[in-house]
Amino acid sequence: MKNVTIKDIAKVAGVSYSTVSRALSGSPEISEDTRTKILQLCKEMNYTANSVARAMVMKSTKLLGLILTGVNNPFMSELAYHVDRQARARGYNIILCNSSRDLEQERELFELMISRQVDGVILCPSGPESYSSLQPYLSRIPTVFIGENLREVPESYVSVDNFRGTYIGVEYLYQLGHRDILYFGRRRGSTTHQLRADGYTAACHDLGLTPQYCNNTFSFTSIKYGYQLARQVFAQERHFSAIFAATDTNALGIMQAAEELDIKIPADISLLGFDNIRDSGLPRINLSTIEQPKKMLASVAVDSLLDKIQCELAGYTHRILTPSLIERSSCAPYRK
Repeated sequence: MKNVTIKDIAKVAGVSYSTVSRALSGSPEISEDTRTKILQLCKEMNYTANSVARAMVMKSTKLLGLILTGVNNPFMSELAYHVDRQARARGYNIILCNSSRDLEQERELFELMISRQVDGVILCPSGPESYSSLQPYLSRIPTVFIGENLREVPESYVSVDNFRGTYIGVEYLYQLGHRDILYFGRRRGSTTHQLRADGYTAACHDLGLTPQYCNNTFSFTSIKYGYQLARQVFAQERHFSAIFAATDTNALGIMQAAEELDIKIPADISLLGFDNIRDSGLPRINLSTIEQPKKMLASVAVDSLLDKIQCELAGYTHRILTPSLIERSSCAPYRK
């Protein structure tokens, strides 16, 4: 089928091309009756605006790129939802892409965003190497990063205070009487995860506790890998009364393994997560966790990016948001 153009609308309406254009742009130079007639005709004829042509005229596509490391990750999918809502509220649409934590794929997606002429990009970097990989492109398009993998570079980013989050969590478990707390899922190669592990270590030091770690030997976190690691941990003699999981997905895997092995949570082991993904609050889960304020992360990221786009800011901003403790039923006071 042939695409309906402005000229087709003008011919049927018996008006000029410029009149239709003014009606579509909201110009006050035509009467309200004429505008209503033309807009109704556009609807009947299934007219779709040529966004490319409009972008050339307006010098803006009203599109933002969003590149995440894995949209199958519950935290990332919730973050994408909030970024989309925040962008739409400000008159922008989102192009969502998944880098799969692959630097080459991340770079290709960034090039794609530039070729699609998006007005700006929000990116959750694959790792600390993302900055040097993307540096040749960053001067060509406004960019804001989400997460702490690039916290030391001169680019705008927004993140939660991961160090503070695990510190808060250890203090909470300590107040419940736990003195042997296993940190589950420490992962190398991620500044975010390193900061979480550092916060746990610092809290243990300040409270006089001996740190215990279960390292994540996989390249990323998931319920499946959390389950596999938990089976290994539970196969050994336990020297802890509480587990602090590096992510909620790890915690959900721990819950699955514990149920299979008839280990009661929190009667036998208290369990604390990090992220507060949507599933954590389900009735049969009720996971106590450290919340990342995903809606606020999205709002600050979108606001920062639009500031760079609209004000053409040459500088950068670093925003660190405070996490909070969400108490549910997976943690209980220590009992011998």
